[in-house]
Amino acid sequence: MSYENITGFESQEILVYGMGLSLFAISKTHDSYPPGKQCKYAGQSVRALPIRILTVGKKRSPGVQLIVDEYIKKLKNYCSVQDIRLKSNPKNANLSSSRQLPPNKCESSLVTHFTTIRDVMAQIEHEDISVISLVKSNEWVVMLDEHGADMGSEQMASLIGDAGNTGASSIVFCIGGPYGHGRQLKERADVSIKLSSLVLNHEVALVVLIEQLYRAWTILKGQKYHH
Repeated sequence: MSYENITGFESQEILVYGMGLSLFAISKTHDSYPPGKQCKYAGQSVRALPIRILTVGKKRSPGVQLIVDEYIKKLKNYCSVQDIRLKSNPKNANLSSSRQLPPNKCESSLVTHFTTIRDVMAQIEHEDISVISLVKSNEWVVMLDEHGADMGSEQMASLIGDAGNTGASSIVFCIGGPYGHGRQLKERADVSIKLSSLVLNHEVALVVLIEQLYRAWTILKGQKYHH
């Protein structure tokens, strides 16, 4: 998204806000799960915390839902699983529709860029409120984010084992909407991870996540699914 046509104090405010979110996301990244390291809990008894998956997005395609349901069924052999989908842009943020564009073409372009950024910020905030309202106070929160720690399959298994030692009541994995996570969830998250260096569609991210959760449990149990 370009900011080149926005000037003045309000543009500086938006840029500072965006920089703050990026820096905060980076600060959540840590090297507790270095890639390539084997799971430290493999073959050990691990507390099986319930898993909840919160996703923000549109209605899923039938094919994606079929895969998700299949792996949830498999995961339930190890722990309880809850799949929760939240509507993207729950309050239909669209500030530009309430503004009258000026007749001048240059000014019109400026206002269009400005309102687009405002709309995106409003959508992120509304989605953030929806997600954080479902996060329980005693849950261990894992935020999926492009700035998060690199996560391999062995490290995912270690993460599940670590969560069982925290005293939390459950683990909640959060997959954000098209513009990412909001401030409240970033502050609440106990750990931030990424499943790939590629940017993933939220449906693809969900499929990858749930398959990796199943794989992680087979690693913990020393079963043959993971090679």
